[in-house]
Amino acid sequence: MRNIALILTYVGTAYHGWQVQPKDITVEETLEKACAKVVGHRVHMTGCGRTDAGVHAKRYVANFRTESTIPVDRLPYALNTHLPGDIVVTEAREMPEGFNAIGSCVKKEYTYLIYNSRIRDPFYVNRAWFYPKHLDEHIMQAAADQFVGTHDFAAVRSVGTDVRSTVRTVYYYEVERTGDILSLRVCANGFLYNMARAMAGTLVWAAEGKIRPEELGAILRAGDRTAAGPTVPAGGLYMTRLWYETPEVSFHVE
Repeated sequence: MRNIALILTYVGTAYHGWQVQPKDITVEETLEKACAKVVGHRVHMTGCGRTDAGVHAKRYVANFRTESTIPVDRLPYALNTHLPGDIVVTEAREMPEGFNAIGSCVKKEYTYLIYNSRIRDPFYVNRAWFYPKHLDEHIMQAAADQFVGTHDFAAVRSVGTDVRSTVRTVYYYEVERTGDILSLRVCANGFLYNMARAMAGTLVWAAEGKIRPEELGAILRAGDRTAAGPTVPAGGLYMTRLWYETPEVSFHVE
């Protein structure tokens, strides 16, 4: 049985997230149906994370098992003929038996985009959060710096999937402005439900003066979700980088 990893990219606007849902169209279901047509049997995709409804992925990794002998270099072309235009497989790799798209992932990066201008741009609808009030990226960076390190992030997560621990390690959080676009890039060893979007909302609150950057440490220690910023809209969030490390293989997807 072969273990195949797919590297893909998708626009999440039309989908109810990654994971299969009883009544909604999802990326996982769409990919599984396309793959079944190519390999000739039903497959189960293991994705690298449960992206929410409307969230996008510049890079995403999923793996599945098959006895099909189709060469991996032909898989992307074959799959893309059965996929809608907003989901594209860019690469396929044959992986060791123990590889798992989520279990073998040691770090992830999400990027949140804010279109920060007085006038909206229709080309960024569902691609970036339109925010007309000017945001000071330097204040946002000062707040973002407080998230770096190992902390309990219960204050910036929504109630959802049960987890054993709300402690995570954030390796970097970078705020950058290019014209009217603010890019908020955060890398961690894992993310809680809505954590990336709540962190972005907290940086916006800091720029608005509702939270002082130096207060974030106390907010994290208190674990009070109501003290942090709001969960911002899904359309501005992208999964952008992934790091994998197993005894057999090590690679970085960006």
